Amino acid sequence: MDSVMDTEQIRNGHHRNLAGACLEDLDLSQANLQGANLAGSKLIGTNLQGANLEGACLDGANLMGCQLNQANLRANGWGVNLLRSNLTAVDGRGANLRGGNLMGVQASQSVFSGAFLNGANLGTANLQGVDLRGADLRGANLTQANLQGADLRGANLEGAILIEANLEEADLQGANLCGANFTRANLLCADLEQGTHAGATFNGACVKGTILD
Repeated sequence: MDSVMDTEQIRNGHHRNLAGACLEDLDLSQANLQGANLAGSKLIGTNLQGANLEGACLDGANLMGCQLNQANLRANGWGVNLLRSNLTAVDGRGANLRGGNLMGVQASQSVFSGAFLNGANLGTANLQGVDLRGADLRGANLTQANLQGADLRGANLEGAILIEANLEEADLQGANLCGANFTRANLLCADLEQGTHAGATFNGACVKGTILD
């Protein structure tokens, strides 16, 4: 799969079953991978900038360190590994990334509204200004994540871990924060109005200017 011919065929959408394939370090920028089966595939360091992955199966795939900026990531990727990948300006609306490893990703300016990120590891992720409206983040690990100015209206953060996370000026109106852990988090001027906070922990959190019911 590493020949010029095969790379071009993949980019042009001529290969749909790529399950378990080794596609490491390839240039697949702007590739048409809509609906492709990439389950268990290895794409470490692959350039997928601007690629179309809508409806693709990424279950168990390894995309560590990938360039996915401006890609369509409306994919299904249970347990996908996106460790330290570039997800800047990604369209991830409704994406299913349950249990995925998104630790340290760069995802500013991205849209993940309605996405399924429950159980995902988003520790130290840069999610500044990201649209996470209505996203399912139950039990997600957001330790030390940067969520400054993020839109989390109506999101489900039940049981999420946000220790030392930066939520300055984040919009959490109507969010489910039951049992969430905000220990030492920065909630400066955040909006938590109309949300549910039962069992949430705010020990040592900065809540100056925070809007609560």
